[in-house]
Amino acid sequence: MGGMGGGGGWGTLRSLRREDELSGHQTRRGTIRRVIAFARPFRGTITVFLLTVMIAAGAAVATPVLAGRVVDTIGGGGPEAGRTVIILAAAIAGLALADALLQLAQRFFSAKIGEGVILDLRSRVYDHIQRMPLQFFSRTQTGALVSRLNNDVLGAQRAFTTTLSGVVSNVIQLTLTAVVMFTLSWQITTLSLLLLPAFIIPARRVGRRLAEITRESYNLDAKMNATMTERFAVGGALLVKLFGRPETESARFTDRAARVRDISIRQAMYARTFFVALLLVASLAQALTYGLGGWLAVNEQLSAGTVVTLALLLVRLYGPLTELANVRVDVQSALVSFDRVFEVLDLAPAISQRPDAVPLPAAAGRIEFRDVHFRYPSAAEVSLASLEDVAVLDRTVSDPVLRGVSFTVEPGQLVALVGPSGAGKTTTSMLVPRVYDVTDGQVSIEGIDVRDVTLDSLRDAVGVVTQEAHLFHETLAENLRYARPEASDDQLWEALAGAHIADLVRTLPEGLDTVVGERGYRFSGGEKQRIAIARLLLKSPSIVILDEATAHLDSESEAAVQRALSVALTGRTSLVIAHRLSTVRNADQILVLEAGRIVQRGRHEELVAAGGLYAELYRTQFATDASPTRAVG
Repeated sequence: MGGMGGGGGWGTLRSLRREDELSGHQTRRGTIRRVIAFARPFRGTITVFLLTVMIAAGAAVATPVLAGRVVDTIGGGGPEAGRTVIILAAAIAGLALADALLQLAQRFFSAKIGEGVILDLRSRVYDHIQRMPLQFFSRTQTGALVSRLNNDVLGAQRAFTTTLSGVVSNVIQLTLTAVVMFTLSWQITTLSLLLLPAFIIPARRVGRRLAEITRESYNLDAKMNATMTERFAVGGALLVKLFGRPETESARFTDRAARVRDISIRQAMYARTFFVALLLVASLAQALTYGLGGWLAVNEQLSAGTVVTLALLLVRLYGPLTELANVRVDVQSALVSFDRVFEVLDLAPAISQRPDAVPLPAAAGRIEFRDVHFRYPSAAEVSLASLEDVAVLDRTVSDPVLRGVSFTVEPGQLVALVGPSGAGKTTTSMLVPRVYDVTDGQVSIEGIDVRDVTLDSLRDAVGVVTQEAHLFHETLAENLRYARPEASDDQLWEALAGAHIADLVRTLPEGLDTVVGERGYRFSGGEKQRIAIARLLLKSPSIVILDEATAHLDSESEAAVQRALSVALTGRTSLVIAHRLSTVRNADQILVLEAGRIVQRGRHEELVAAGGLYAELYRTQFATDASPTRAVG
């Protein structure tokens, strides 16, 4: 009975739990065709896999028949009975050995197909997500996105392994078993099948209730995981410590964990009830077979071996029947997973490379903005409702952020962008490396529209240091080599020296192999900025963009970062979003933005003398900058 309880039971339970969840889902047009396209590279392996499944299904039916022949041979006696029993026993052993080898072969081919599909899907989804615009990441839930790469990809994998092999194996095994059983005794077979509804109908009710409990369990698990994720992050842990609430946090977590415990106990009992019912019905059917079959055998209407054969085949009849009764749910479940994966793949990237794109010249440095307009896309243009956990995406078109911005930065010049918060400074700078694309107008480098150049050459030409330098939870060397993978250790030390942080790194026990911690929290703000500048120096771009790189630093850290920046900007075209007077007073040109327009331009002295917004910013913001830092440039 173990084979049926394990295979048919688990499959049926899984299907019943998902049936209600899938009942309202409509598979998108073309999904099946795309699934077949994913399977095409594995068609040879799939063919061999299905052959092993079919042979194994045939062997599973042949074994009970041979067992019955053994019983009949023993009962019949005769001079050749001993030899026949040995031959039959050898045949059963041979089938067992063949089945074992076939199981290994099936597992190998199943793993090869399934893991191959996972690799293709994950790689394609990951690559696609990397090309999505920045707003996509700011709007979507990271957990939901990761789930597409894990849970949904695994769900899609089951279509090529568990579901495919299960359908083929169960159909063949059910057909052969039913034919043999009806041939041996149509009466016993019919009566045995009449018991099946006694299991299926209550099981569906149990399954629906189990589905509700499972959904509730998933929600509670998600809330508990969200609590841990937020509190275990450096920022969350710091907040808990600063407000002195560890006892409250522990009590809240314990309460949620207790609810998970309670629901898990109920879930376990419902699942066990399901399996007990399945085994009970199967045992009753087997008892019926032994009882009726035995009576027929005593009255010489059946042989004893036939009764044994029927009892053994009954096990192989109920399993496939219960599995195939829910195969629609399994197929639909796999298609839902594929739909969710394809939903992400079908979301068009905002930034793409044109087929006829050309590389930028090696010494590219001249930047020109021509009547540039820009607005951020709506949620419907860049996101998915399922990834934001909302019913409908917002289709509201935002107001323009930039309105006719035009200016030129000559090679080697430093141009500062200043203005109040929300004026469009960061947006302007991010149009150069194509983090965003203009809505109208043109941004060009060396006279070539950035939309017409190859993305690789554009990334090589432009280096950016943002307001908050991000470091991966990897070693210092790995973070630096993100800019230049082939860089030697000597080149790393040279970049660190240029960023005025080499001496600090040498004092670390692990040196370049120091793991920086989550988001680089093992280093101070100024140290992280200098590491980011070292990464920039290692990249050695011809154009540098600084997005308020010293905005949140104390005067001592700013002084160190400014010294590093003076090295980084030497001989390079620089576009700097300015926050401190030290950054702007020696700029070749200052652009003053307000409400997405350039309202003033010129050098520091000229703009102070002219009055207007820059003079006001100078009095309220820049003039208060009394830190003894050295000017950039």
